[in-house]
Amino acid sequence: MNARRVVLIGAGPRAIMLLERIIARFGAEVGDGDARDVGAPRLHVELIDPHPPGGGRIWRRAQSPLLKLNSMARDVTVFTDDSCTIAGPIRPGPSLIEWAELWRDGRLGTIGPDAEIDDEVVAAEARGLRGDSFPTRRLHSHYLAWFFARTVAQAPPGVTVRWRADTVVGVREPDTVALASRLELRGDVIVYAVGHNGREPDAATADLIAAARRERLVYVPPAFTADADLSGLAAGDDVIVRGMGLAAIDLVVLLTQGRGGRFTRDGERLRYVASGREPRLHLGSRRGVPYRSKVSSAIQGAPPQREVLTAGRIATLLARPQQVDFDTDIWPLIAGELLHGHYRELFTAHPDRVAGDWPAFRAVLQAHAWDDPALLDAIAAVVPDPLDRFDIASLDRPLAGRTFSRGDDAHRAVRDHIATDLHLRTAPERSAAQGVFFAALLSFLALAEIPTERWNARSRAVSLPVRWHTFFSYVASGPPAHRLEELLALADAGVVRFLGPDTTVAVAPGRGFVAASPRVPGETVARALVDAWLPGSGAAVSDNPALRDLATRHGAELRVADANFTGSLGRVHTDDDGRILSRDGVPAASLFALGPFTSLTEGGAFTRPHANALSLRQTDRTAGAVLAAIPGRVRR
Repeated sequence: MNARRVVLIGAGPRAIMLLERIIARFGAEVGDGDARDVGAPRLHVELIDPHPPGGGRIWRRAQSPLLKLNSMARDVTVFTDDSCTIAGPIRPGPSLIEWAELWRDGRLGTIGPDAEIDDEVVAAEARGLRGDSFPTRRLHSHYLAWFFARTVAQAPPGVTVRWRADTVVGVREPDTVALASRLELRGDVIVYAVGHNGREPDAATADLIAAARRERLVYVPPAFTADADLSGLAAGDDVIVRGMGLAAIDLVVLLTQGRGGRFTRDGERLRYVASGREPRLHLGSRRGVPYRSKVSSAIQGAPPQREVLTAGRIATLLARPQQVDFDTDIWPLIAGELLHGHYRELFTAHPDRVAGDWPAFRAVLQAHAWDDPALLDAIAAVVPDPLDRFDIASLDRPLAGRTFSRGDDAHRAVRDHIATDLHLRTAPERSAAQGVFFAALLSFLALAEIPTERWNARSRAVSLPVRWHTFFSYVASGPPAHRLEELLALADAGVVRFLGPDTTVAVAPGRGFVAASPRVPGETVARALVDAWLPGSGAAVSDNPALRDLATRHGAELRVADANFTGSLGRVHTDDDGRILSRDGVPAASLFALGPFTSLTEGGAFTRPHANALSLRQTDRTAGAVLAAIPGRVRR
């Protein structure tokens, strides 16, 4: 019997995690003994990606060694564990830090040359890695490559795997994959796992590109920072940077340390020693402040739990006939959950800093809406230290309502905010910030309990992918604390300047890019602008030909509509198994997709251990559907 063929378009984290689930399920269903029998079903999986399997494009080894994950080594895994509520077999394995420890102790074993750490810089990092370290992307790529090699090595007899270094340009119906090399491959089942992609410029970006060309300015549009062309940003140039999230932090790193600058310690203070090759960076955004740093303190009080956005509350919402609206139904519950997370930890871990006990104050929280002004008075009455007080509005927009008489005042206000926020998120005695983080994480996971079809159209197209995911990233998925400490040192060295909140940028003919804030007098003029954020969604206008082909020929971007809103998610429509749906809603027989470009609830790829992660649950489910779609599959 000829081997059945599964073609994975992509070889990054999602693809290799899906491969592991396919192999685990195939082995469990067929059995090693049956696979050795003559005529037993065999399986061949082909992964197609121009980048080596494991890291793919985003986490590839061939990028700056300065770029890091924004997760600690102990919080990264690609393996299932006993927390996973999945149908497929549990196949546990080491987290990133456990993998590094096994390698250090010589207990990792030899799988093959592609899984070895052959870079001395990476090896030195692995030798010093701790659980609370933030690994480089290059080290992480070695972990992912090892996972891929281990998965292939443990495949049962009858299963073969091949990576082909090529680019898919499209799928020719019904089962032929066309490659850039002009080769064509047949697949019984084809899975798109292309990860994050860029897109054609939207109207505003296209206008800036045209204006920059006309005015002979330098404009760097939204891009993955490792791929952006920064060569036009010369030493000493003034550069306006819009955006203060993770992409902006990476940009700053590449334009400072990446150009030979270095940091030194002067007692407890970090200082930056410039190389002279840096541009001057003027950073602004809507909030005017960077994403909150990762929290490094530990929970010391009562364990985190859901008290507001509970399963019961969700069941009550789902029992109603009307659709669920994020802004009116869910956001107040999330806000209440964040308040409970902060004050539970403050009252139970640091009772000497509050008046009263947690049960009494819990009743106060539950008696007030999250945005009730009276709640602020109730908090002030029992929490003496203003640094221990917490409210959602100040968390989200810390500079809201403030105006500044000079640009230097706005710069200083942002600098002071960063310094205070670093203290709150790193000092052990300020562990209430960890309570907020866990409340945000539990809320994120809780939203997966609401079926996709129960959200109203605006929630699906705007509130969830834009408002909620942006807020969650700002609060819970920011940069490592040391990156913000470095940002302060760069500000002190005059390399970085903060523009303040609500920053806008326009092109002034004959002058250049002009940045201004309605709450800060004056303006900043520069000949260069970087829009430091990731490209938006838009599968039908993707710069990936395979994804564009999928969205325009085989499937369609999901459009949502109800009486109050009509719009597109910019993502390919799939069913809950990851099966591609046509424009008429008909599921394809053998085409699947998995990743952030699909309409599936986004859960990332690799994840925290022991968290029953949505990504692992979805990957296992899709793997089961893929195997079920293979013609002639034989169950044991």
